[in-house]
Amino acid sequence: MTDWAARIGWVVGLALFVALVYWLMREGWKWRGTLQGDLPELPAAPDDPGPAHLTTSGRYHGSTTAGQWLDRIVAHGLGTRSRAELTLTDAGLDVVRPGATDFFVPAAQLREARLDKGIAGKVLTEGGLLVVTWAHGDRLIDSGFRSDHAAEHHAWVEAINSMTTTTTREGAER
Repeated sequence: MTDWAARIGWVVGLALFVALVYWLMREGWKWRGTLQGDLPELPAAPDDPGPAHLTTSGRYHGSTTAGQWLDRIVAHGLGTRSRAELTLTDAGLDVVRPGATDFFVPAAQLREARLDKGIAGKVLTEGGLLVVTWAHGDRLIDSGFRSDHAAEHHAWVEAINSMTTTTTREGAER
């Protein structure tokens, strides 16, 4: 014979425990966003960014403090994973994310691009993630992307790094 009262008690207890864990995770996410409240608003793309050098579609996996691949940034929607359309122009890097906040990284703010294996919450094979480092306010941020066609990553690294070298030289000549 089954003791239904005990079984129902266990099910209700387990449901309450799962709800508590979910609530604590949500509060932690909101607290992290509050701590990162000093981060300025994300720039929007200019009306005429110029012709596209590279475009790709894939996934945006999140942003972290540069060099600290586990320190996720959640302020202004940067912690939200989503599909993404990347476009690189002379003006900078345009990140369009359906269902999440779009953002634009001006060319002067781009610092480097590299292939890596992970960013907070996502670990892939070596070189499976395109990581773009950029300055925003007084912080350096790493943003991780995975193209639908991973073979494109090398072209993106070369293009962004050549842009940052050109931008640095132009700034030094002035």
